[in-house]
Amino acid sequence: MAMQQGPGRPVPVAFTGTRRELGGLLLRGYILLLPTIGLYRFWLNTWRRRFYWAHTEIDGDSLEYTGDAMQLLLGFLMALVVFVPLYALLFYLSTLPRQTALIGYGGIAVMLWFLVGYALYRARDFRLSRTLWRGIRFDQTGNGWAYALRRFGWSLLMLASLGLVYPFMAASLWRYRYEHSWYGDLRFAFVGSWRQLAGQYYLTYGAVVIMAGIGLVLGLAMGAWPDHGHVAPLALLPLAIAALLIGMLALRYQARQLSALYSGVRLGTAVLTLRIKAGALIWQYGLCGLALLGAMALLALGGFVVLGLVAPEAFAGGGFDLEIFVSQMQGSVLSLAAIIAGYLLVLAAYSLVTELFIGLGYWKLIANGASIAGLNGLSGVRARGEDRALAGEGLAAALHVEAY
Repeated sequence: MAMQQGPGRPVPVAFTGTRRELGGLLLRGYILLLPTIGLYRFWLNTWRRRFYWAHTEIDGDSLEYTGDAMQLLLGFLMALVVFVPLYALLFYLSTLPRQTALIGYGGIAVMLWFLVGYALYRARDFRLSRTLWRGIRFDQTGNGWAYALRRFGWSLLMLASLGLVYPFMAASLWRYRYEHSWYGDLRFAFVGSWRQLAGQYYLTYGAVVIMAGIGLVLGLAMGAWPDHGHVAPLALLPLAIAALLIGMLALRYQARQLSALYSGVRLGTAVLTLRIKAGALIWQYGLCGLALLGAMALLALGGFVVLGLVAPEAFAGGGFDLEIFVSQMQGSVLSLAAIIAGYLLVLAAYSLVTELFIGLGYWKLIANGASIAGLNGLSGVRARGEDRALAGEGLAAALHVEAY
């Protein structure tokens, strides 16, 4: 845990939750999603946030989440007012000539990308305004449309520069968010800079380009390019190794970036310090990958057992006859139900495993890697009222960009 000398005694941040607790909560939520036609997701998200907040302690006092599921549901229904006409427009475009339709689809994609920025900012406002520590509420001001425009402009520069402006973009967006964040009547500040990111980013960028080039050249030399529809399996090995190394480099940079940016956050006399070890972050992703492989293997085994019961003739003689299997599956309500159930189980298993290892692991690394000095200076902070706006969180839910 990082400890940095600052104003006053540094105090730790701790996360006390376990995978077992979160796993039980998620399983209950997934079971209730089906009979409620997915509406229970808003209750599941609320309970999940309360779990994360309640198990995050700063100087012995935990955070508190005061949002409720009905707020999330109402926000989502408000967002549908925007998306219903959009779906109608998509249907209309599908009836037009291909070139016209492609232009229309492109325009809608650009609009949605812009809306994502607005939704992310307003959703963060929703979460902060419903987060308390020691009875004082957090909040976010600023303009969601201004943030969306800033993010959209930076994304265009990212495309034009092939990603070279990323350190400037990350620092700029981070600064806007935190300089419009509040704890009671005290505003946050951000003293970080793109200079803290540039060195590591450009080293990582160069290493990624080199590794991708080497993997591509070796793969092509070994026969990765399709030759009359045939690809040598061994030729994919250099590409796989390159992808794995690139992923590890990206996670290493992410750990450095998060440590630098969070350590630039100030709140009055309070100084936040964060240190995330790259190996710990990589390990979480590795565990997630292994858990996913195990879960999918178990589901595949269960799927074969169920299919053997639904279409036993296809497995007669110890083999598998695809033609018989397809003929038996056609027109069978039981078979259709098995396919739907299998799809939902795969989706639920993926969501469960990624939340338990990536979501929980990410939160835990940040909480347990942080310390704060100068908390005594916050004793005079006064509370402010709750921001009751719902639209931003609902839009984030509709665009599937919610956080925790």
